[in-house]
Amino acid sequence: MSDNKTVEKPWTGRFSEPTNAFVEAFGASVGFDQRMYKQDIQGSIAHARMLTKVGVLTEEERDAIIRGLTNIEAEIQAGDFPWSIALEDVHMNIEKRLTDMIGDAGKKLHTGRSRNDQVATDVRLYLRDEIDAAITPELKRLQLALIELAGREADTIMPGFTHLQTAQPITFGHHMLAWNEMLQRDSERLMDCRKRVNIMPLGSAALAGTTYPIDREFTAKELGFDMPGRNSLDGVSDRDFAIEFLSWASLLLMHMSRFSEELILWSSSQFDWVDLGDAFCTGSSIMPQKKNPDVPELVRGKTGRVFGSLSAMLMIMKGQPLAYNKDNQEDKEPLFDAIDTVKGCLKVYADMMAQIKLKRDNMREAALRGFSTATDLADYLVRNGVPFRDAHEVVGKAVALGVETKRDLSEMSLEELQGFSDAIKNDVFEFLTLEGSVAARDHIGGTAPGRVREAAELAKAMMEIERL
Repeated sequence: MSDNKTVEKPWTGRFSEPTNAFVEAFGASVGFDQRMYKQDIQGSIAHARMLTKVGVLTEEERDAIIRGLTNIEAEIQAGDFPWSIALEDVHMNIEKRLTDMIGDAGKKLHTGRSRNDQVATDVRLYLRDEIDAAITPELKRLQLALIELAGREADTIMPGFTHLQTAQPITFGHHMLAWNEMLQRDSERLMDCRKRVNIMPLGSAALAGTTYPIDREFTAKELGFDMPGRNSLDGVSDRDFAIEFLSWASLLLMHMSRFSEELILWSSSQFDWVDLGDAFCTGSSIMPQKKNPDVPELVRGKTGRVFGSLSAMLMIMKGQPLAYNKDNQEDKEPLFDAIDTVKGCLKVYADMMAQIKLKRDNMREAALRGFSTATDLADYLVRNGVPFRDAHEVVGKAVALGVETKRDLSEMSLEELQGFSDAIKNDVFEFLTLEGSVAARDHIGGTAPGRVREAAELAKAMMEIERL
């Protein structure tokens, strides 16, 4: 960033004294919006081509503008660009540099547009690029890691919980596919959000459109937008698309925070079900035995950060009259921070889940505790003619004996079980094993190992279709 020296502003004709130095720095956004330089240049090149098509610029002026903007992009990428706080933002910095490089042709580039529609276009282009090039690929990579893990662990038994109390045995693969279902909905929501991101504000000008004979359909096609916006007032003041993305990001991070909570529990010595890998954990500065699950804890913590970005954007927009207001300068930092946070969380999670190690014996042992096959015994009794509420009471009494004698239902004798109901026969133990319990849930969406493998293959096939 260059020094804040005196620079002639494009609006100085109206003012009789320069902007206060503190106000100038207070109002500058170039420190954070310069990350949109590629999109700003992309939009300006498309605008120049459109102005040439409708006769506002000559071909020579267009070519000079495109050469100048291409050189500016190279300067920025090389770290040689003279950014200035006095020029406020990425747009004016690039425009001033272009004019210095090519002269009057650079001054003509802003014909038919305002910074209001320029910045709205840049933000949409930037968000679209991040969705397409970074966020979606990392989300799919995490999904694939979960799906492959589910297929490998379709037979691995663990306890399923309600109220964090042992409920019924399930398979680890089934549990991973539950996570994937959440992410798949997130993926679908993101693609739906992208449709509303991909609407072009350029051509709205300051708020009312422009008197120049612009061709907005041409510009939209040049920039890959689905269509130009239908209303110029809305075009420069709409930030719904950013709020929608932040809502999506909040949902995603809420899901990932739930994953994190489970991994933190599972990796504790009290559970000891998984090893997250040394690369994703840290130790203690005082306790040499510690292996802390930093990645899940950080993701759980960063969830609040993304929620905060959504709240900030809602507060920025809630009181604004139409059309553009300077408040909207505050939209970028929460949006950029959420984008960066989402990308980081997805990447580290995809890496971590691809390398997770399971302690299957410990999971199985945990499933044996807590009478996880009690519902199976109740279902067995119902199939043998016992009304469900009566079966429920019978099993409750059997569990009470198990609690008293510290034995699982499968460890009781046939005679003991028959003491609770004469509907219990010698085939009952087929239904009281963990393997028998999970195998019995043999339907679409069930935890039977065969169904889990089918579901994993289907999930993988769905991802392949989405790539086409």
